[in-house]
Amino acid sequence: MTDTPKTAMILAAGLGQRMRPITDSLPKPLIEVRGRAMLDTILDRLEEAGIEKVVVNLHYLGEMIESHLKGRGGPQIVFSKEEDLLETGGGVTKALPLLGAGPFLVLNGDVCWLDGLTPALQRLGAAWNEEEMDALLLLHPTCSAFGYEGLGDYFMDPAGRLRRRLERQIAPFIYAGIQILHPRLFEGAPAGSFSLNKLYDKAQEAERLWGLRHDGEWYHVGTPAELCAVEDALHHLAAFSGQR
Repeated sequence: MTDTPKTAMILAAGLGQRMRPITDSLPKPLIEVRGRAMLDTILDRLEEAGIEKVVVNLHYLGEMIESHLKGRGGPQIVFSKEEDLLETGGGVTKALPLLGAGPFLVLNGDVCWLDGLTPALQRLGAAWNEEEMDALLLLHPTCSAFGYEGLGDYFMDPAGRLRRRLERQIAPFIYAGIQILHPRLFEGAPAGSFSLNKLYDKAQEAERLWGLRHDGEWYHVGTPAELCAVEDALHHLAAFSGQR
């Protein structure tokens, strides 16, 4: 277990179309859950985990995100602005010069989770093994993912290697929107807009795609109705940002 990340990227460029009409005038990462923007909660967790530098990609209403983060003290925040929306894979590829030569965290800008006994970011860092891994994904059990109604994403063997579910299969784990990636995964990546799924499949073929089961809670925040359901589920918390 070597060279755990000190750099992270938050994917904040998306249109948030399913969250309309809220996102007609507000980028999705700035939507509040229990009184705090999801983006701020993510940055709080990264700061607690010792992350020193965070790259935030911008496209839709990016100036609002940039303005919102202007007064934040730590960690160091730099922006990767996209004239055209590059999706997850293209967005990270464009930001690689800002992320450095070592492994880095990548988080969805709308990921909403509660930690178990040990913070998820700490557990990912401890599980990272550069000799065996190009990607380490945090996974959550499909059956207990709050608000999720899909078929799952991955099967995981006892060692932690992942295999994507095939059509008509139901997988026991979903990707939870938090991961560690190594820059070598992006060697030969296509230009322009593309999904990180292409690179996950490449890593799977090389047996370098791994997973870690999340031991806390995970919430799907995709639509205004789901946002209300999550708020209701978290009603017992005085402030989501301060809880694990």
